[in-house]
Amino acid sequence: MTGIGNAMLDVITQDSKEVFRELGLVKASMALIGEDQLERFYNAMGPTIQMSGGSVANSIAGVAALGGTCGYIGKVANDEFGERFTHDLASLGVELDLAIARSDEGATGRCHVFITDDAQRTMATYLGASNQLRVEDVKEKLISRSEITYVEGYLFDLAPAKEAIRKVVNFAHEHDSMVALSLSDMFCVDRHRRDFLELVTGDVDVLLANEAEILALFQVPTLERAFEALEELGVLAAITRGPQGADVATMTGVVRVPAHEVEHVIDQNGAGDMFASGFLYGLALGADPVEAAQLGSLCAGEIITHLGARPEGDLEELALEAGLL
Repeated sequence: MTGIGNAMLDVITQDSKEVFRELGLVKASMALIGEDQLERFYNAMGPTIQMSGGSVANSIAGVAALGGTCGYIGKVANDEFGERFTHDLASLGVELDLAIARSDEGATGRCHVFITDDAQRTMATYLGASNQLRVEDVKEKLISRSEITYVEGYLFDLAPAKEAIRKVVNFAHEHDSMVALSLSDMFCVDRHRRDFLELVTGDVDVLLANEAEILALFQVPTLERAFEALEELGVLAAITRGPQGADVATMTGVVRVPAHEVEHVIDQNGAGDMFASGFLYGLALGADPVEAAQLGSLCAGEIITHLGARPEGDLEELALEAGLL
């Protein structure tokens, strides 16, 4: 499995004093910041955990933790944050094909994550080099070996990246790799609805979204209406619904897969990304969609019990014990 997405370094802090408010951030939201704001936000944070991030990168790290063979395509700058991103993801066993940004394409992207005591995450994101992926940056060597090619919706925010995604999709079709798309964010859907609908209609085999994102995509008031639209398109979809679990929409109907029970939620950061890890890896192994969603639920359940978007337990062992691998 290969993922293509915004290569971001996550900089995570436990924010019990809610410092994020002093920085002008709205709780539980994501705000974009410029390169000139990086030092201010970084200096305002307490002790941090730093790791490779970005939605699809998190999912690919989860596949590696499950024992899968996987790769990642993205773009970083030639700076210390780019080095940290590269080392962290490579250390997990992920095969990387990273483009290096020119000096005028910005610094390595990073996401400042403030985790409050109620497990909510508030983010200040600098896209930088991560959102400068261009057609010439995309090679087919990883895609040609992949059962699934997973595309991050956030990449659509710049025109060069849209062209790069088209190249990725074409490579995937040439090599019989299934194309999976994450809608990423409701506001991302609002910005790129036409592009997403075109992709979903003609090129996507598997769609991952949460409830708000899928309603925004089809501009419908209920999930039932969204499921009808998905059935017409013939797209397999997994719609995550937080504590309510996930709805798996197939051509034969919709099945609710319950959320994995945990004693205490510490940090919801990465839950959707880790669900995608299990769901897509299960599909790549030949599991049916409901079984794959059960694996996704297990992975999401592990990630919300601690800080950060990387598993702390042995994810492969947990899955084996649950009979899901």
